[in-house]
Amino acid sequence: MTVTEAMAAWGAYDNDDPFPLFARARELGPAHPITLADGHDAWLIVRYDEARAALSDHRLSKNMHAAMANDPGVVAEGLPGPAFARHMLSVDPPDHTRLRRLVSAAFSPRRVEGLRPRVQAIVDDLLDDLAARGPDSSVDLVKAYAFPLPFIVICELLGVPEADRAALGRGLTSMLVPTSTAPEYARAKEASDAVVGMLGALVEGKQRTPADDLVSALIAARDGDERLTTQELLSSIFQLIVAGHDTTTTLIGNSVVALLRNPDQLAELRRDPSKIPQAVEECLRFDAPVPHSTFRYAIEPVVIGDVTIPLGAQVIICLAAADRDAARYEHAEQFDVDRSEARHLAFGHGIHHCLGAVLARMEGQLALAALLRRFSHLHLADPDGQLHWGHGDGLVLRGLTQLPVIPGPALPQES
Repeated sequence: MTVTEAMAAWGAYDNDDPFPLFARARELGPAHPITLADGHDAWLIVRYDEARAALSDHRLSKNMHAAMANDPGVVAEGLPGPAFARHMLSVDPPDHTRLRRLVSAAFSPRRVEGLRPRVQAIVDDLLDDLAARGPDSSVDLVKAYAFPLPFIVICELLGVPEADRAALGRGLTSMLVPTSTAPEYARAKEASDAVVGMLGALVEGKQRTPADDLVSALIAARDGDERLTTQELLSSIFQLIVAGHDTTTTLIGNSVVALLRNPDQLAELRRDPSKIPQAVEECLRFDAPVPHSTFRYAIEPVVIGDVTIPLGAQVIICLAAADRDAARYEHAEQFDVDRSEARHLAFGHGIHHCLGAVLARMEGQLALAALLRRFSHLHLADPDGQLHWGHGDGLVLRGLTQLPVIPGPALPQES
């Protein structure tokens, strides 16, 4: 697919390896008019400096409700629909300031750090299950490890009853599948409605019987006389669940693939496990779990390079392209766990920087460290086979469909 063809249906390109396309788009300029695969017009920003500036530019609004009120055709509603678009990622200050302050009070670094022993225990249990399958078995590492780890963590953090988790997981997976036909959309909508119902029941239950969990803390959160409305509460919980498990699943899967495809880097990590934190940062830069930022639109004309993004235009920032910009990084297309300049845009920038970044980093570091220590002979089940990134819409979400591996002999848990 040529760059011209891709820009006529952005998102319909080869999601298994979009990076050559992103590189060609960067070469042509920092910003381009495009048509999204769903038919909506937008502007695409692909270079690092311009992307970083755009992420904190107040002229690029996040207020989806206001945008749709001005032009209902500016963006596809998506699931679960605009009623769930009242959260930190879809409003501007002062609403954003109020919402982030309230959610941050409940989702504090102290609460996240307190999860570390439990996250490690979940990691160990999942790897015990992996070892029990036998050293020569073929295992889908997404299904066996990358998905359940962050999903269990976010469910425990939020206080989702264990009996409800399997149905919630199936619903989330089904509603995030790309849809191109009416029957596919109907299935996704049915799953979305089920997820909304489960979250509503969860909130009602915590309102009656609060517990030591994040949903109860969000219900109780106060900032002076301010508190979250029921709709804000449900929207925030939905975003925390999606961001708290889906993007971390992708982070773990992409990290394992990057290491297995770069055996010299894998060997370096095994030689010096203290480099795991910087390796996770390089994984985030090299293959961003969220390839494009969430919705923005121009509330006044914005000049980028030699083009002007017009008033009212939808704007898409390609984080994955920006994070491989050779003007920012030396040997940008190479995976290097010793990279000295590892700062990236995978978690965004500015006031909308990902609130869950601390948790995602912790999970990624613990997941990789334990996996590499216990399975020193882990390898792809089919080294010459093609892996597929078929989960999500390919824009905001791009995850592996499966990751078949042969675990090899396992070491026991660390005592």
